[in-house]
Amino acid sequence: MRNKVVVLAIVAVGLFAYTKVMARIGSGSPPPDAPVDQRADLIRVYKSERRMVLLKGDAPIATYQISLGSAADAGPKQREGDEKTPEGRYEIDWRNPKSMAHLSLHISYPKPEEQRAANVNGFPPGGNIMIHGLPNGWGLLGEAHRLWDWTDGCIAVTNAEMRDIWARVPDRTPIDIMP
Repeated sequence: MRNKVVVLAIVAVGLFAYTKVMARIGSGSPPPDAPVDQRADLIRVYKSERRMVLLKGDAPIATYQISLGSAADAGPKQREGDEKTPEGRYEIDWRNPKSMAHLSLHISYPKPEEQRAANVNGFPPGGNIMIHGLPNGWGLLGEAHRLWDWTDGCIAVTNAEMRDIWARVPDRTPIDIMP
């Protein structure tokens, strides 16, 4: 029994170390921008369906199955650590090619009114809500990550999907996140 516990502890420490090292190594080079006619001008997220759609005009140009914050069905994000995904209209305001997850696009949460509400209630609203791929080094999980909601409030896709999204979504693209 003791040997099993020691082996499990070594494996757990090894996986933790692997994850930390891979987070520092980064995602590699981001893809080039897609041609203008293939770029989205709106992102729509349907939390209850675990679906994200890129639109150009009124036409969908890509659809992705997603994972969300582990408490995503409990309403909109209100505070740091609640593991909820925000709801409302935001925009993609910056991108991180050196993210701890495979590439990431930042969502402009919190809005000023969300910041004020959190301040009134005496807690931080949280932040760093992103659309991102899998944690660096864990890309082999692929679609299996969709079996459960595992983020802290972000929107997660596979690494291949994230490369596609990165290329198709310019900065300042609006994103509607609906219940």
